[in-house]
Amino acid sequence: MSKHVAVLMGGWSAEREVSLDTGRGCVAALESVGYQVTPIDVQHDIPRVLQAVRPDVAFNALHGRYGEDGTIQGLLELLQVPYTHSGVLASALAMHKEQAKRVMRAAGVSVPDGVVVSRHRAAAEHVLPAPYVVKPVNEGSSVGVVIVREDRSHPPQELGREDWPYGDEVLVETFIPGRELTCAVMGDRALGVIDIRPSTGLFYDYDAKYVEGGSVHVLPAELSSNIYQRVQELALTAHQAIGCRGVSRADLRYDDTPGGTGALVVLEVNTQPGMTATSLVPEIAAHAGYGFGELVRWMVEDASLNR
Repeated sequence: MSKHVAVLMGGWSAEREVSLDTGRGCVAALESVGYQVTPIDVQHDIPRVLQAVRPDVAFNALHGRYGEDGTIQGLLELLQVPYTHSGVLASALAMHKEQAKRVMRAAGVSVPDGVVVSRHRAAAEHVLPAPYVVKPVNEGSSVGVVIVREDRSHPPQELGREDWPYGDEVLVETFIPGRELTCAVMGDRALGVIDIRPSTGLFYDYDAKYVEGGSVHVLPAELSSNIYQRVQELALTAHQAIGCRGVSRADLRYDDTPGGTGALVVLEVNTQPGMTATSLVPEIAAHAGYGFGELVRWMVEDASLNR
């Protein structure tokens, strides 16, 4: 008898729509490889719903707060429902960008210099010399990210808005020029490296991630073999240092600009990487020989408690 898999999707974070896209794709793929699947749009009654559905495994297709920060993972531990992706501690740690950087730095992974300040201070003064990046401490998918360029005389005023939805603390980091790279980790193995080239704009923002044609993905990335291997090593080291399980994805910057520093730094580790039609992990997995159905099957069979 096939396993009964509940796909947790939607939720109420800033990434709800992306999560619904991920969830729909995963439902179809899981059904195609023979699982009994129940899609669940997660709301505040999720404990009661899970107790009624009684799945064998929860496939976590949630993104952002509550789904990616250890919250739903803790609930699944309490309900004793095995689940995919990372556990409580790793999920919470990876979601808090500054704490994750401290752990990665201690493990020998290069990360950008930065400081956590109140958003009101960041709106009132240049906390770092431009160019720099301001990002919410606890969001994903590049929501709320602002790049302050060298020619910008004023700090980002939008951070001071009364309706700013991304929390009162922000992470201000030195902007690293050059290439945007990403590498997936599957279990204890680093897979391929993609060079992401946004079609417009300066970085891999929300539209570049999720709008068709928003970016060009070069896979395998056109890098020297030693740099390619170093990206894989950094992704795997970061995954292990944070304590990730299942599939994760590390995002990096590589300064190969003329006269640049040559720096290769990890920006963050995503414990719930997107699984939409334009997402990076399914593309990287396919390059490694795992079709979408095989990828989600691996994730379901990898699911457990005490992750």
